[in-house]
Amino acid sequence: MTAQTCRKPLVSAVGVSKHFVMSESLLSRRLTGLSARQVMAVDAVSMEIYPGETVGLVGESGCGKSTFGRVMVGLLQPTSGQVYYGNTPIWGQKSIDRSELKHRAQIIFQNPYSSLNPRYTVRQTIDVALAARGVPPRHRYEEARSLMTRVGLSPDYLERYPHQLSGGQRQRVAIARALATQPEFIVADEPLSSLDVSVQAQIISLLEDLQNEYGLSYLLIAHDLRVVYHMCNRVAVMYGGQIVEFAPTDALYERPLHPFTRQLLGAIPGTGGRRRRNRNGRGHSPAQASFATSIEAESMIDSSQAHIANACQFWPRCEQAAPVCKKSSPELLSLSFGSASAFGASHSDTASGASTEPQGDRLVRCHMAHNRQ
Repeated sequence: MTAQTCRKPLVSAVGVSKHFVMSESLLSRRLTGLSARQVMAVDAVSMEIYPGETVGLVGESGCGKSTFGRVMVGLLQPTSGQVYYGNTPIWGQKSIDRSELKHRAQIIFQNPYSSLNPRYTVRQTIDVALAARGVPPRHRYEEARSLMTRVGLSPDYLERYPHQLSGGQRQRVAIARALATQPEFIVADEPLSSLDVSVQAQIISLLEDLQNEYGLSYLLIAHDLRVVYHMCNRVAVMYGGQIVEFAPTDALYERPLHPFTRQLLGAIPGTGGRRRRNRNGRGHSPAQASFATSIEAESMIDSSQAHIANACQFWPRCEQAAPVCKKSSPELLSLSFGSASAFGASHSDTASGASTEPQGDRLVRCHMAHNRQ
């Protein structure tokens, strides 16, 4: 029996889809007769995240990662499907109370400057979150000071405005605001992309320390695969709004099975076969080393518009596409390749938090991968 079958997920998405209606301009409506069109941002995504686990979500810009993250914390209502906290849905009848949802789930946005109210001091920003949690006014100042200290900032910064802070300081304030509600689950949406490399390392260390201290679960949305490898227990690869591969971190990095995952690997500058060592001194394989590089792969086509009826979305870009790929869309099926030893040592001692996933099982959406089994 695997660890996951022994534990219940903290948060789970079941068949979540999110469509946006795009209104055509007046000129387009007059010339072409077109009306509103529907854009499928997220397409039937299911995912379970366990207590203390970090799940990475990677993919190209515009593939639906951020939209899915917002659905997971209740900022966007899915067009279909449901998100559950424990056994309680967050939408529809008998759904979780919205104030309770705010306590249990928070999000850290990509741009810390735009996510903070420029008219509020740091103290006012944190006070709003503390008030939402029901903290009495007389206790908020001390709690705010404690939170600032916990995220590595002097309490003196409480009276400053966002424009008076550096990028790293603003992101620490955003993390303090998220912690103010005492959440169990945090969606970190590209929390490092606007920061310098030296500051990124500090924020990574902070997120790991907070996870170990409070038992937090993370959904980490990122382009930097070094960070994903370092922090995540499992990794989901998204393309065109769909999960195309979902696997334990070591298994995915050592042996990517979906063609898109392999393209991400091919887009990374090579390391010349040099072996790098992780923080525990263990050597990485060349595949792991080349994956551990910062990238943002650009689409050769607009993957968000690549939905082709009755066909695999990825076949126009796939070097191994077969006739079946143009005729039917593959399902996301489970494949098993045995224990983690087939891919190297377990990642549980390098990712933050305890490993909760079965190390050999993985999900792949590819006709060719399924046919090879």
